[in-house]
Amino acid sequence: MLKEIQQVQKNAQLLHTEAEVEAAIDSMADKINVTLGALNPIVLCVMNGGIVTAGKLITKLNFPLTLDAINVSRYGDQISGSEINWLQKPASSLKDRNILVVDDILDQGLTLQAIYQYCREQGASHVYSAVLVDKQLTQSKPVQADFIGLSVADHYLYGYGMDYKGYLRNAPGIYACV
Repeated sequence: MLKEIQQVQKNAQLLHTEAEVEAAIDSMADKINVTLGALNPIVLCVMNGGIVTAGKLITKLNFPLTLDAINVSRYGDQISGSEINWLQKPASSLKDRNILVVDDILDQGLTLQAIYQYCREQGASHVYSAVLVDKQLTQSKPVQADFIGLSVADHYLYGYGMDYKGYLRNAPGIYACV
């Protein structure tokens, strides 16, 4: 597996440098501070991909918040998938709370749609979402993110939380597999 990972890294195309990604996170934080600053939100980190974005983002939010996690996956350690697997639900009560779902990427939107539905079923007042990357696809998505760091063409990506078969989430930039 490590040889495959090394080959992927060797052939990858850098789309956004670490500095560009950090600037995008700063910009998202500024917008979230304005919109959610007075709403006492629960920040719901989508594991595992959203951990980097959520970790960097919450230190830039200048208001009280509750942090929790949800683990919903369509891919696992693969590069494609369709079935939604609920691995962890939030410990916090979502009833009558404003929720900010933070994830690494909005791809087809099926996972985020399922999380929105779950939050509403739990009685959330309002559900917002922040994604580091919005992938531009030719087909429409069932949901759109409220806060977007970067927009990219349709590539398989890794870095800043996004993975290739469970690896490369820690890459200091956003890369396209070619």
